[in-house]
Amino acid sequence: MSFPVSEIEEKLGYVFKDKELLKRAFVHSSYGRAKKIPDNERLEYLGDAVLQLVVTEWQYHRDGANEGSMTKFRQKLVCEETLLAEVEELGLEKYLLYTGRRGVNVAEKAFSSIFETVVAVIYLDGGYEPVKAFILERMSDRDDKNYKGELQEFLQKCGEDYPVYELEKQGKDNAPSFIAKVSALSKTAIGEGKNKKTAEQLAAKNLLEKLKK
Repeated sequence: MSFPVSEIEEKLGYVFKDKELLKRAFVHSSYGRAKKIPDNERLEYLGDAVLQLVVTEWQYHRDGANEGSMTKFRQKLVCEETLLAEVEELGLEKYLLYTGRRGVNVAEKAFSSIFETVVAVIYLDGGYEPVKAFILERMSDRDDKNYKGELQEFLQKCGEDYPVYELEKQGKDNAPSFIAKVSALSKTAIGEGKNKKTAEQLAAKNLLEKLKK
């Protein structure tokens, strides 16, 4: 069975000049040893550095936060949990070339590292601007504020019940988008994102802005 390069390119929104480079991003060390081919460990190392640079630059130009706050937020954006969520939202975990037994911890680390290896191969294939665009498209809607929690606290102070959320899925199965609608205090707001959590957070943020006017 051939490696589904075009399918992955569609998910990433980037077409590779070097198709073999993309495949190597998904070669786990166990598979590389078994097949005697280069694995993705060096790519993971490079991807981590590129990801850190892009996120740091974005934060620097984004707001006037101090160094401590920026460091804390960057750690949250590039942690294993966040990267694993990105990989699962893109549906990339199923393409990992792996041999042997998959323990839960090993699998999660291997899956989360796919984001870093993909970052590396986009950088090597296309340079800084394409990889910057890819990272920011995925990361820029991840905010360090919990707007759903803030909205709930605001309503409780007003003596109101919990907000009501409605969710609608749109787009193709391999590239879905979600529209969330939240209502409270006779007002409604909408948020859109690549996953349910992002859509609901944006909807909550927009409703908070309406209620505080």
